[in-house]
Amino acid sequence: MANKEQAKKAAVAKAKKGGAKEYFKGVKLEMSKVVWPTKKELGSFTAVVIATCVVFALGFWLIDTGVLAALREILGITLN
Repeated sequence: MANKEQAKKAAVAKAKKGGAKEYFKGVKLEMSKVVWPTKKELGSFTAVVIATCVVFALGFWLIDTGVLAALREILGITLN
């Protein structure tokens, strides 16, 4: 039982000892596993994101305009 605990402590100490160099080796290794999109896919994804942002912006604008109109009606406020 004590050997397992000592081994675990040694592994943790070794991991901490590695520092920045080991961290960036790990980052490089993980980045090599990434499947990057093609230019065509990237263009499609970008178009979808922009279209979604436009739809949500218009939706929020319509809701905001409707709430403001309702408040003006309820409270009888007129803005110049």
